[in-house]
Amino acid sequence: MTMAQSCDESWRLAMVVPFQGPAGMFGASCEAVTELAVAELNATSGVGGRPVTVELIDGGAKPEAVAARIRDLIREQRIDAVTGWHISSVRLAIARETAGKLPYVYTSLYEGGEDRVGVVCLGETPSMQIAPALKWLRKQAGLRRWLVVGDDYVWPRLSCAAIRSQSQDLGISIIGEHFVPYGGGRIRHLVDLAERSNCDGVLMLLVGQHAVDFNREFARRGLSARIARYSPLMEETMLLASGAGATENLYVSASYFRSLRTDEAMDLVSAYTRLHGSSAPPLNNMAESCYEGIRFLADAATRTRSTKAERIIENTVQASYAGPRGTVNFNEGKAVQPIHLAMASGHDFDIIATL
Repeated sequence: MTMAQSCDESWRLAMVVPFQGPAGMFGASCEAVTELAVAELNATSGVGGRPVTVELIDGGAKPEAVAARIRDLIREQRIDAVTGWHISSVRLAIARETAGKLPYVYTSLYEGGEDRVGVVCLGETPSMQIAPALKWLRKQAGLRRWLVVGDDYVWPRLSCAAIRSQSQDLGISIIGEHFVPYGGGRIRHLVDLAERSNCDGVLMLLVGQHAVDFNREFARRGLSARIARYSPLMEETMLLASGAGATENLYVSASYFRSLRTDEAMDLVSAYTRLHGSSAPPLNNMAESCYEGIRFLADAATRTRSTKAERIIENTVQASYAGPRGTVNFNEGKAVQPIHLAMASGHDFDIIATL
């Protein structure tokens, strides 16, 4: 799907977001916020004096299919940069096509370790997001024994391994790790394991609809009162889909929540609502990250005073930038940002700490 027709004079961006699979529920919000970012840029000078056009690519397809689409667009010289929210398996496939050729800004939380030329990751990593949250929950809520449930791909697997390696320092124990095929379900089996366990909390490394299904079944069995849940990947759309009755005793950490009350965050909500109205898809962490990905690339082109790929790549690692999630600093090329801990409250989040 093309949001605007490409032309020789335009700066052409591939926006990779999911429209199918467990993460497909995020696609509408990501598309809507992309329209906002593009409208804002084109209301001024675009990028480097060139109007911005966007090629929307379904990041919920198989990784090899997404990568093939990017490869074709690069070969045909139809895109100048790539960004978007999608799972790490898709990122790994795309990065093999873009590395050293085009700037690629990956906006999702991820497992860390990405260091290819021209690939910039703006999202949260386990050591910055999950570990501090589990430490806070141990100290403040006494949650020590954790059962890990997740989808079976790179982000849940490596995130779990990172937390397991830090468990002694965090003062927690991982009493079990269970993964189900991404897109394949078996969510009731995971709830069975939680129900039979003696854990204090369930660390959910489930994506989109899988997490929603887990929440619903967890609540249906009345487990929320005695077992806490914590997720680093849970946002407003997922709360709405889970239902207010399925979000009791659910903690989430992230760099952005729609309920943030910083000036930049509230400005984004206002601009989003003005453009799309009150019936727009919920603004959430995934969509906000796409907004930052676009603005990050535009800022890199402005600093470079060029829209040439190699020049933008040279300027994609910078000291810091400010956006709706706050100030993001770069330490040896890795994004360091504020992380907030929230508790689900119906269909929204109450922020209870900054980690």
